[in-house]
Amino acid sequence: MWAVAFRGNVVYVGGSFTKVSFYGKTYTRKRLAAFDARTGAVLSWNPVADGTVRSLAVAGRAVYAAGDFSTVSGTRRDSVARLDAVTGRLTSFRHEFTGKATTLAIGNGRIYVGGKFSAVDGKKRGNLAAFRHSSGALDGSWRPRTNDRVKAVAVTRTRVYVGGGFRTVNGSGRQPRLAAVHPVSGRLITAFRPKAPAIVLDVEADARTVYTGTGGPGGRAVGYTNYGYVRWTHLFDGDVHNIAVLRGVTYAGGHFDRACTTTSTIKQLGCPKGYAKRIKLAALDTRGRLTGWNPQANGVHGVQVLSSDTRTRRVAAGGAFTRIGGARHERFALFG
Repeated sequence: MWAVAFRGNVVYVGGSFTKVSFYGKTYTRKRLAAFDARTGAVLSWNPVADGTVRSLAVAGRAVYAAGDFSTVSGTRRDSVARLDAVTGRLTSFRHEFTGKATTLAIGNGRIYVGGKFSAVDGKKRGNLAAFRHSSGALDGSWRPRTNDRVKAVAVTRTRVYVGGGFRTVNGSGRQPRLAAVHPVSGRLITAFRPKAPAIVLDVEADARTVYTGTGGPGGRAVGYTNYGYVRWTHLFDGDVHNIAVLRGVTYAGGHFDRACTTTSTIKQLGCPKGYAKRIKLAALDTRGRLTGWNPQANGVHGVQVLSSDTRTRRVAAGGAFTRIGGARHERFALFG
């Protein structure tokens, strides 16, 4: 499982799966499915993607999906699709990518998409594009570009944060791996000057803080100010693939097994004061300190997606795990 999104008491999931099970009954669901968040029951929502779904986002009655697919429910949809949140039917939203779109986020009346692509509908785009939510049209004025893949996108009212392995944004090398661009013009916001220590795998943002999960030699969860200064950083013994923030707590998921017992510096390798066991999942407080939350997922690859919902106050985790805290939870778990 690679993608999770909430809409009220419905949880939408995407990935590479072809079946889902609930209380011993198995349902055919090809890379897209929906559950009742209160009971876990599999819902009738049943669109079919022919390739891995890597990102989901919800706006009103629309569910947007991005990934490796070329058709949805037998109809041509290249990398991005818009589905009815209740019926699962495709809408007329359709675009062609030269390359692949793998991540998306919604805000400011737009759907912002990132990935590894050079054009949309024949128009040049450098791994980033935006579409109007109302009409579905490609936004002609939003044209930021990176020189390499965008792994994550997060949206606030005044900024769009992008993370990945890129070295330049709009031709500038000032913000490698993590940058902010204007949500309407796409211009680089030079006031945000972080120094991301390694490839940025996930980004979340609120009014005060930009949160990232990184890879590299020892994965990190890092909180930055709106100017790119480090608020806190916490080191793990493996990549932090995912970040979710809920009520002041930062949840981290990945394929790590241990976390430093204390907060770290941005350049620190290793934990001078030792490690604490945190298998694939951990939580940090507002100062980046490890909390007691310790559900322990299993598996080698572990957690591949985290998503939080402020309305239901829940956190969802998806990935390659089969157990949480010793109990059977195959590839999906809901906390809260």
